Amino acid sequence: MSTVKSKKYQVGTSSTSTDNFTIYQPSTPDGTLRIGVGNADSPTEVGQFNANGYKAASHPMLRVALNQSTSQSISNVTQTKIAFSVVDIDTISGYDTTNYKYTPGIAGYYRVHCTVHPTMASAAGHWLLTLRKNGVAYSQQYTQADSGNSSNGNASYHGIVYLDSDDYLEMFAYQKS
Repeated sequence: MSTVKSKKYQVGTSSTSTDNFTIYQPSTPDGTLRIGVGNADSPTEVGQFNANGYKAASHPMLRVALNQSTSQSISNVTQTKIAFSVVDIDTISGYDTTNYKYTPGIAGYYRVHCTVHPTMASAAGHWLLTLRKNGVAYSQQYTQADSGNSSNGNASYHGIVYLDSDDYLEMFAYQKS
């Protein structure tokens, strides 16, 4: 019978610990190999390998909303950033509640969904929701409003976008009534 000892291997010799990686086994072996950012003496786990493959330590997820006690006015024929000020879920603290933008911190593909509930005057009109990546229009979706109905249903955006860790997303609305 042999004894398994905890081992840590630091990859990198930068004086800035966040520029180094550490590969290690936990002190109580559980069949995983851990990967961390930082020096071998105190790495921050970013993922694991086990018999099932790779598992990230954190899964970016965000859910934001407008404040329920107020509404946001969207001027006619003006692109307006949607001011999502209530954060329900933000697993990596990537949402900026001052500038209303999301930076994921982890590169990958992201599914984006946005729904607004417009209330318009009695005339027909339309809504255009625009997802901006790094301040530039990335993708848009158009919704036609019903004529003569002051509560015109929902305007929705659905899409998938690839983001590097330092990219950011914003959502804009445009209405023409």
